[in-house]
Amino acid sequence: MTVLDTPAAPARTREPQVELYDFRRPLTLVREHARHLEMAFGRFARQFGTQLTARLRVLTQLEFEQVALHTYDEYVSLLPTPTAMVLCTVEPTRQTGVVQLPVAATMVWIDYLFGGDGRGDDRPGRELTEIELTLVRELLQHALADLEYAFAGITKLALDVRGVQYNPQFVQAAAASDTVLVATFTLRMGERTDVLTLMLPGEHMVAALQAADGSIAASPEDRLRAERAQVDLARAVGDVPVEVGVRFTPVTVQPRDVIALAVGDVLPLTHPSTEPLDVVVDGVVLARAALGSHGPRLACRVVSVTEENRA
Repeated sequence: MTVLDTPAAPARTREPQVELYDFRRPLTLVREHARHLEMAFGRFARQFGTQLTARLRVLTQLEFEQVALHTYDEYVSLLPTPTAMVLCTVEPTRQTGVVQLPVAATMVWIDYLFGGDGRGDDRPGRELTEIELTLVRELLQHALADLEYAFAGITKLALDVRGVQYNPQFVQAAAASDTVLVATFTLRMGERTDVLTLMLPGEHMVAALQAADGSIAASPEDRLRAERAQVDLARAVGDVPVEVGVRFTPVTVQPRDVIALAVGDVLPLTHPSTEPLDVVVDGVVLARAALGSHGPRLACRVVSVTEENRA
């Protein structure tokens, strides 16, 4: 029997995924800022784990996983229900921060604090009693005090624990569209593993990072790479094709007039014949231009340059 070799099927290439970026609401951290935040949250995680180990008398590790910017609505939509959302006042801005962790994890803490073996209480819907809440608040307050040390090179930061809520959908710690900074950690306590998140006001943290760029400056090599990246970015943006339009002043009409339009109808414009037209890119007026011609084609001559957002 003869076996014929059949050609292997060509590998199917994956289509590149394009992610839209809104420059008016950036939700991506600058690489240098992300690196400084990772170092700060890493220091905080190590201190937090040490604090819990000393207080609970069981080996506890808090490992930093990632940090990202989200809208508050996106952050809340990713949280399980129910969960313990510990609301904190962020100093010095007096905004609200959130420490989020499973309710069952806090029950294990309480069990260890009372000399138990860490079994906790996994009953669904179980909430903290006043005594348990006092113990958790005190434990977290001591641990969160290390944020001031961890962020000393970036900004003054302190969290004051206020209370706890259990349904993320009902917690309005910020406006739905507000940008928040979310750090994710893995909490390992004995044989138990949980995910913990820390939410801070994004606008304040990004502004603090920008203001601290001088004091937390990178090495000369890093600065040189950043300058080259900025030049490359400016060059790349300059080569991006954009659509340029020339328009008259818009006119307002009633819907019934638009529906009734027919061939031959005249739609009067309010644009004065002596006024230049708008040169528009993506709804932004960049210049004014007079209508003319260039050989056999219509053209416009720029008479003034401006930048006015009409969106």
